[in-house]
Amino acid sequence: MSALERRRVVVTGIGPVTPVGTGVDAFWQSITAGRSGVGKLEAFDTSEYPSRIAAEVHDFRAEDYMEAPDARRMERFAQFAVAAAQLAVRDAQLDPDRVPPERVGVVIGTGIGGISAFESQASVLAEKGPTRINPRLVSVMIPNMAAAQVARTFGFTGPNDCTTTACAASGHGIARAVELIRSGAADVCVAGGSEAAITPLTLAGFCSARALSKRNDDPEGASRPFDAGRDGFVLGEGAAALVLEEREAAEARGARVYAEISGFGMSSDAYHETAPHPEGAGAVLAMRAALADAGAEAFEVGYVNAHGTSTPLGDSAEVAAIRRVFGEDADRLAVSSTKSVTGHLIGAAGAAEAAATVLAIARGVLPPTINYETPDPTCDVDVVPNVARQADPDVAVSNSFGFGGQNVSLVFRRCP
Repeated sequence: MSALERRRVVVTGIGPVTPVGTGVDAFWQSITAGRSGVGKLEAFDTSEYPSRIAAEVHDFRAEDYMEAPDARRMERFAQFAVAAAQLAVRDAQLDPDRVPPERVGVVIGTGIGGISAFESQASVLAEKGPTRINPRLVSVMIPNMAAAQVARTFGFTGPNDCTTTACAASGHGIARAVELIRSGAADVCVAGGSEAAITPLTLAGFCSARALSKRNDDPEGASRPFDAGRDGFVLGEGAAALVLEEREAAEARGARVYAEISGFGMSSDAYHETAPHPEGAGAVLAMRAALADAGAEAFEVGYVNAHGTSTPLGDSAEVAAIRRVFGEDADRLAVSSTKSVTGHLIGAAGAAEAAATVLAIARGVLPPTINYETPDPTCDVDVVPNVARQADPDVAVSNSFGFGGQNVSLVFRRCP
């Protein structure tokens, strides 16, 4: 089926639960104002850790989105997912009782899942033995439980899936949802990602891998993608969900359409467990495949929401890939990283950044890359430094690249 014949997919709802705000307006205001969500980590004692900062969600009450007994049955990452889905469905003005439940799919990505349950119960096992383990450990720990709980909340009985490709998980989840709608397996999908991995073990692991920023005395300035002084990413948490619908059905019900998701591309670096290919080879394949799938030319793209983690190798490799894909057009292309504001939400990053990309198209504003002070010659693109910019991109790309070299790029178009 050609790009013109296949079912088209649009975004009608957005639900962010992030360190910089919950709900569309709070999220967008912080992103465009450049208000950092990074601070001193408060969840546990970090005195022995090299990195003692994080982007935490401080204003979250699970009971605002679900009954207390249901909240107790979920780990924090699943609670985040249900809340994000509630916000997205509400934003789409989608009445779950007026759509056939078997025609609604759910795809929620996560990189790490219920790691806090694993950590706490591992301590119980070591201290008290196997007979004292919580019988619900497996059901709250497994990564697919976020998608399962979203479906259970609404009674959606269509395809239900979980993508677990590290930092690319929710980007892959959105691509999977597009496939489901295009193929006719679903008419509506709630797609996105969730992560709640600010835990002692996870932080220690990332510190040992020397992946995190150590700018402990300047938390708000720690995430600085593309800046010459970047020294690692900042661990974050949160969730974001998008409501995706078949375009004709969305228009028939009078839905407000943010943008069309017109293409996606996926690839593998096949290079290293954690380091990106130095020339961005896998990222090049993903972006080219996404543009081809969308039927878009490189010169049509006005904005790229970069993966932009604030790591020395990752940012340089991504810019190298952008220059290979866009050629001379890279010189006039705006490329910003909203991780500079939110920190790195790991499995939820792709969905939060897809939300920012969609809002950039819908509202005519490009989010800035904050904390940009010293240019790096290996990152020689327009990073929309420090201040948001009025613009009207008709086509925008959102990149997500995960540990293991698993890459996904999404292409969004303005809808007339």
